[in-house]
Amino acid sequence: MRGKVRRKYDKEFKTMVVNLCLSGRKSREVALEMDLDRSMVQRWVREYDTYKANSFKGNGNPVMTAEQEEIAHLKAELHQAQMDRDILKKAVSIFSKSDSKNFNL
Repeated sequence: MRGKVRRKYDKEFKTMVVNLCLSGRKSREVALEMDLDRSMVQRWVREYDTYKANSFKGNGNPVMTAEQEEIAHLKAELHQAQMDRDILKKAVSIFSKSDSKNFNL
């Protein structure tokens, strides 16, 4: 027996559900009406409260502000630069060992 099939909801649907909750209806009531889990509705409302128009990017992508996106990009660049540095350090170490063997008198 297989588990539940994961359903996907587009941004418009999520926004409509959030607007129903913000108009004064209870999340439990909206969840029952739309055949959704109550915790999912509450999570959508929290996300909308936090990010407003930037909410619900989709496909598991985290919602980030412009500053958070820049920080993530800079962290990725730093990580790449550190890896490049470590590779160069190892290469220098290897070549300097082989040079000392060739010139050892």
